[in-house]
Amino acid sequence: MAASPPSDRRCALVTGGGTGLGLAMAERLARDGYDLTLASRDPAHLEAGSQTLRAAGARVLTVRTDVRSESAVDELMHRIREEYGRLDLLVNNAAGNFVAPAEAITPNGWRAVIGIVLNGTFFCCRAAFPLLQERASSAIVNIVAAYAWMAGPGTAHSAAAKAGVLALTRTLAVEWAGYGIRVNAVAPGPVHTEGTDQRLWTDGEVTRAVTRGVPLGRFGTAEEIAESVAFLAGPRASYITGQVLTVDGGQWLGTGLLPLLRPEGPTTPARRTSQDGHPE
Repeated sequence: MAASPPSDRRCALVTGGGTGLGLAMAERLARDGYDLTLASRDPAHLEAGSQTLRAAGARVLTVRTDVRSESAVDELMHRIREEYGRLDLLVNNAAGNFVAPAEAITPNGWRAVIGIVLNGTFFCCRAAFPLLQERASSAIVNIVAAYAWMAGPGTAHSAAAKAGVLALTRTLAVEWAGYGIRVNAVAPGPVHTEGTDQRLWTDGEVTRAVTRGVPLGRFGTAEEIAESVAFLAGPRASYITGQVLTVDGGQWLGTGLLPLLRPEGPTTPARRTSQDGHPE
């Protein structure tokens, strides 16, 4: 099938886009007028995500993709060219992680996380380059984490992978600036989503301890992370490249010290905030 001529609407690809943060990002980008491509290994995630977006009036292409496979990623870009004829934004959100001490991480566990997070991000960036460089202005937003540059006990594999993505972000920002491609990253802090609540925040005491380490006194929301991605993708960030936007309520600034200084509980009475970030 011949490639479609470029659409008049911008096109965004979100990997891991069927659920959680990825779906929130896709929903936010749809409100900015993007046509969307969602990529995921799980067809059930793709089906659920696409139904949500189409119900809101978005045009959506879904492609089952394992980002660890160069050929699968190449096929993904081929499908985007056929469907839309263009790509303006790549959001590398696909991730894999589990918490374990370094000595307990098996070689297969290490390879799986490095493969999805670091290799997958590189494969997607490289395969997307021909499409992105055809636009006068395009963008990549990579999702990292603060433990890419600080200690993250229990996440040696993911921390190493995210640190690699951070270095890749800065390198590509320099190499591809001449093509009009901006490359930035967003580093979310603790966020409540359906997936993370099931995998990470099942222990109430752990959740309370994490919250005490956040100066703003609460977890973030998927919508707040999505707003940050939309900002870096859009024209208001047209002179920003090679940067990391940390969206964590000040967590990494207060790590280790804040729980010693603040009263017990998720917030201090004078600074209590609601989930949308506004004073109650």
